[in-house]
Amino acid sequence: MAPSPAEQHAALAEVWQDLLARWPESQLEPSLARIASLTTLLGDPQASAPVIHVTGTNGKTSTARMIEILLRSYGLRTGLFTSPHLIDPRERICLDGEPVDAERFLRVWADVSPYIDLVDANSQADGGPRLSFFEVMTALAFATFADAPVDVAVIEVGMGGSWDATNVAHGQVAVITPIDLDHQHYLGDTIAQIAAEKAGIIKPDSYAVLAGQDEDAAAVLSARVAEVGAIAFREGVDFGLMDRQIAVGGQMLSLQGIGGRIDEVFLPLFGEHQARNAAVALCAVEAFMGAGRPPVDDDVIRAGFDQVTSPGRLEIVRRTPTVVVDAAHNPAGARALAHALEDSFEFATLVGIIGVLADKDPLQFLIALEPILSTVIVTAPASPRALSAEALQTIAVEVFGEDRVLIAGSLAQAIDEAVTLAEADAVYGGGGVLVTGSIVLVGEAKDLLQSGRRHL
Repeated sequence: MAPSPAEQHAALAEVWQDLLARWPESQLEPSLARIASLTTLLGDPQASAPVIHVTGTNGKTSTARMIEILLRSYGLRTGLFTSPHLIDPRERICLDGEPVDAERFLRVWADVSPYIDLVDANSQADGGPRLSFFEVMTALAFATFADAPVDVAVIEVGMGGSWDATNVAHGQVAVITPIDLDHQHYLGDTIAQIAAEKAGIIKPDSYAVLAGQDEDAAAVLSARVAEVGAIAFREGVDFGLMDRQIAVGGQMLSLQGIGGRIDEVFLPLFGEHQARNAAVALCAVEAFMGAGRPPVDDDVIRAGFDQVTSPGRLEIVRRTPTVVVDAAHNPAGARALAHALEDSFEFATLVGIIGVLADKDPLQFLIALEPILSTVIVTAPASPRALSAEALQTIAVEVFGEDRVLIAGSLAQAIDEAVTLAEADAVYGGGGVLVTGSIVLVGEAKDLLQSGRRHL
């Protein structure tokens, strides 16, 4: 007899309790030993299907989602692993575009958990830690995809590349989105150092799809391509965005792929950065499909892009006034967000709700958003790593001035205040609300605004 919903809920809660007691995914150790031990015991599920591996600083999740839906439009059964999640951890592991259901997840957990316990015990006996939260989630994803089974797995790196748990897989296609400064305490203090870490997913005899990069990053990636004998496709040389026009609900694109140009591609996402992500995704699919598979069909590509979603990325979660959430969390992401809002929206005034984690660069993040925000309400994400609202307020006053900065003790309070301000301004031409600064904050906002627990 299948377990009841209540029994499934209790079982899932027990799994999450186990996972949350482990090393958080914000910690990275330069070793693949534990995850490799686990996947070996599991029979190397990461090798059960070809892998498209995606890393970079910004745009990885959106690009991975685009790749997955293009592959699915060809009738392939897909696995998609992304991180972090917005609301439910099962969002990270998708089969055919849908989060893995509770029954399958619990079945895979039951199969895998004895081996997790064994690797934990061996590591601790050697003086090491247990498997981390992210290592376990990575193993569960690979095991789920092998169990399904899938025709292709699209795997997003958690952090970096070389030492990321996902790098036990040998990606047939390695995708590198734009590289910028982030997670410097683990990945390095310069663009070149960070690029060297991310370049580790480019494997021998693979295809490397390289988005436009800083000069230092480009040099590092080119050196890695040459070292392992990969075949590289570079944005602006082999593929790219040729034209984009703002359209209702998104944008109309002309994309140059490695097999030719595709016009009249509708992308239901906003911002030039998403249009460029689409060009990268197209090239990745062309490279994958070109390896002895059917040729890319323009109409199939159009149909795939037409269905793209990217939750938490310039996502409208409420109307009247419009509330937009975006998971930007570093200065480069904030700059892309500001440009996209100016490009695709016509707010007479925009109230920002911002909360950040303590290991980020709040000053440069706020500076990037200052020109587009009339008022900013600072708060703290529901995370032990959060920067306090009071500390963020001090920084925000430096950027916006005291008259444009408010503080809220909770996200619910911040939303109430922001909506009130936006509604007052709407009389004079249209006010909006932007929630950004942390994926944790964005997930919390979506839950508040879409769960039916609020009157907004």
